[in-house]
Amino acid sequence: MPQKRSAPSPMAAPLFMLTAALLFTLMSTLIKLMPDTYTVFHIGFIRCFGGVIVLILCFSKGKNPYAGHNIPLLIFRGCTGSTAFVLLVTALRSLPLSTATVLFYCHPVFTAAFGLLIYREGINLFQTVCIAGLLAGVAVLFDFSFTGSTAGQTIAIASAAFVGLTFTLIRSLRIHNGPVVIYLYFCTMGTLLTLPYVVFHPFLPATPMEWAMIAGIILSSLGAQLAMNQGFFYCKGFEGAAYMSSETVFTAIVGIVFLNDPVSWRFFAGALLIIGSGLALGFISSKAT
Repeated sequence: MPQKRSAPSPMAAPLFMLTAALLFTLMSTLIKLMPDTYTVFHIGFIRCFGGVIVLILCFSKGKNPYAGHNIPLLIFRGCTGSTAFVLLVTALRSLPLSTATVLFYCHPVFTAAFGLLIYREGINLFQTVCIAGLLAGVAVLFDFSFTGSTAGQTIAIASAAFVGLTFTLIRSLRIHNGPVVIYLYFCTMGTLLTLPYVVFHPFLPATPMEWAMIAGIILSSLGAQLAMNQGFFYCKGFEGAAYMSSETVFTAIVGIVFLNDPVSWRFFAGALLIIGSGLALGFISSKAT
């Protein structure tokens, strides 16, 4: 049965999404610090197979963990999400960080487009302005310029498109399914996608630090995905995508605090645009409901 929406707090969606963005930042930082011997498919396998193991051990409770509503759509969402992840990591490794980040964070535009095409979820002028302000903030924050190969740029945009579709599908699936089963299908499809490569290119962590980083990737991605899936219970797809863009601010803070990145006017101007646009979008959306 669908879960009943009992007048949730207007802060529910941003709190879940900001928590998810913070945990995704931790996951991305750990992935960035992994040795170069770990390929895109190794990282994808670690995240997804580890997620399958943890979810089944912690949440199955003797029942079929794959029991859910609309299994074909759960499988399809798992395919789009895992494809988006592999494309994103590929783009990050083939493009300058600023180019890959800004192109990827066009995903609120794709989310809004898919919401309109699939569910007839329109956006008004003020919401459009908020999304534009958010994208401008990401571009300022990362000193955007079109650099890198055309293939890499295409991969980054494709990743954003798959994320937009994934966010839109989560919005629908979350009505009848809990966040755990949605993520379980994502992890299962991601495991199947990356397994053939890992079979022919096996790996084994060489140090305790690598084991700790792998555990961190699995747990941070699990917490982030569950929080995000729950957040979509309280907001539309494009709203959730906009809130998730706060990850760019958290990423910049990590670079400044832990990686000795310089603090410039771009950080403050970009962060102000991103946070301000997100808050304005949340305020406008709450008044419209």
